[in-house]
Amino acid sequence: MLGLRHDGERRHSDRRIVSRPDRGRRRADRRRARIRSLLLTSLALVVPHQLKHRPHSWLAAPHLSGPRVSTSVTSVEPVPPGKAYDRIIREAAALYHLDPALIRSVMRAESAFDPSAVSRAGAMGLMQLMPDVAEAFGVEHPFDPHENIMAGARLLRELLDMYRGNVKLAIASYNAGPTAIARHGGNIPPFRETRGYVKRVTDFIADARRAGNNDD
Repeated sequence: MLGLRHDGERRHSDRRIVSRPDRGRRRADRRRARIRSLLLTSLALVVPHQLKHRPHSWLAAPHLSGPRVSTSVTSVEPVPPGKAYDRIIREAAALYHLDPALIRSVMRAESAFDPSAVSRAGAMGLMQLMPDVAEAFGVEHPFDPHENIMAGARLLRELLDMYRGNVKLAIASYNAGPTAIARHGGNIPPFRETRGYVKRVTDFIADARRAGNNDD
């Protein structure tokens, strides 16, 4: 029993003697751990806050090399209304064997290139299609520039064929209708509006050709 107690006391005594420097180290370790914890906590709170307010600050760092890309809205150039539908005009002219200047000039006289234009008589869109013409040509969306221009070009083609290529009669018929032409012996009706319309469109065609736009 004495031996056991002595052994136990020895082990207890040994632990006390050895534990003194260990406790000092543990206290130092705990202090260092607390300091690291505080530092990490501070970084966790500060760094995201800085990144949130300056997410791309590294892009402006002068020491970084490499290509940089910048854009500016000042480089955008609006397309003039008279040129906005060139591609569709070319397509319609090729399909129906028309002078592109004729299509553009009729469009200019009819709507001034406004795709949402509606007349008092109910004509619609760029080429001012009447509802019966739009229905006859299967136009589902008369204010869609492509459908509208293609239908107007098709009507011009049919009128040119009807009047054997007479451009002025075709233009007059586009404005007043074939019945009005027929009532006046196949001539341009004496209506001020129709005569003014024919002159306006033919002047526009001449302007387009002088400007070199007949080869769209």
